[in-house]
Amino acid sequence: MFSFLIVLLLVLGVNTIIWGTAGGMRVLAARLRRHSSSARAGASAAGPGRDEVAILIAAHNEEVVIGRTIAELDKFGPEVSVFVVSDGSSDDTAVIARAHGATVLELNPNRGKAGALVAAIEHFRIAERFEVLLLLDADTHLSAEYFDTGLGEFADPGIVAVAGRASTLFTPSSPTFFGRLLVAYRERVYIAMQYLFKFGQAGRYANVVPIVPGFASMYRTSILKDIDIAAQGLKIEDYNMTFEVHAKRLGRIAFHPHAAIALTQDPDTLFDYVKQVERWNLGFWQTVGRHRFRMRVFWVALSLFIGELLLASVVLVLLLPAITLSVGSSLAEAAGLDPSGIAGGVAGALPPLALLAGLVLPDYLLTVLAAVVSRRAVYLAYGLFFPFFRIVDAVLCLYALGEAVFSSSGGTWKSPSRRPAAEHSAVS
Repeated sequence: MFSFLIVLLLVLGVNTIIWGTAGGMRVLAARLRRHSSSARAGASAAGPGRDEVAILIAAHNEEVVIGRTIAELDKFGPEVSVFVVSDGSSDDTAVIARAHGATVLELNPNRGKAGALVAAIEHFRIAERFEVLLLLDADTHLSAEYFDTGLGEFADPGIVAVAGRASTLFTPSSPTFFGRLLVAYRERVYIAMQYLFKFGQAGRYANVVPIVPGFASMYRTSILKDIDIAAQGLKIEDYNMTFEVHAKRLGRIAFHPHAAIALTQDPDTLFDYVKQVERWNLGFWQTVGRHRFRMRVFWVALSLFIGELLLASVVLVLLLPAITLSVGSSLAEAAGLDPSGIAGGVAGALPPLALLAGLVLPDYLLTVLAAVVSRRAVYLAYGLFFPFFRIVDAVLCLYALGEAVFSSSGGTWKSPSRRPAAEHSAVS
């Protein structure tokens, strides 16, 4: 029973309990203050207009998806301004972007996403011309309510960034069962992290959101001059930009799971998934190493998260060997092959069913949450396979930590494989 509780606590997490409770308190407080949907609509009207937003897409060899992404922005009307910086692309990324009405800057050689963003912000004079900068990935589509729900957050002058809520883009669908399984797992990760962590972390008196994701988030342009977007030696820029907001006390970060929703195409092969998660983890650890600890709420919360992340990752990595050892010891004891009693002691200390239940049960609770939120009952079947991906994530987390300690990154990038839409056709 003790082993079960330890594994359960590590798989579910102390942070999940803390920030899930904080999120629940936010919901309760909002209801007590009678913050209805009409009140949210009123706040949205007081925020910046769409014509005050610059949408900036940094792209490297994204001809497969860039056209559809820009075309999707047409639903917001002619007042939206779309800028694309093609960073060392060797395909038709720039040609397709121009054909769909975007203003394009071409860079050579490849500078990496962060360097491309800095060049584009300066070249297009975004900080001088617009109140809000929306950073959008080339494979990401904004929901129809993105601006209506997200821009209103800027009505509060203390808000300097709005973290987009990530959701998986299911079309085009993966052609393989494993791919659909992998995409479903990523959607579960999004739901768990954003409902159980990020919503609570974004509370007014907490303000400890650790990342404003660069796939579809907004910043006040007035703070861009204070953020070191292209810091040296980092694989990705969004963690560092967020840490800069906290370190320099530039303001609060807003997040709500029903606001600023965007859909992104997630990997559907294990190779692309591993490369992406390793890149994200490496960027996180590099950013942590770049910023010194400060006695502030953000860094205390971050330290708690890091401690639990490392402990849980080690436990998950060791769990399969522990289960194997436990099963082997139980079989040896049952077969009378353990006259010393050591195997029996191991089996008693590490009961296999308790270890397995400690992993599967709390993990499956997250799957049930994802199935309810996304209204996809198929997740209840897919969830039986998700613990495998949890272990893969744990391995990648620890590997990236070692990589961050012993290596540095130049920042250049390579786009992952994309699933082309059926209606896509290259513009020549």
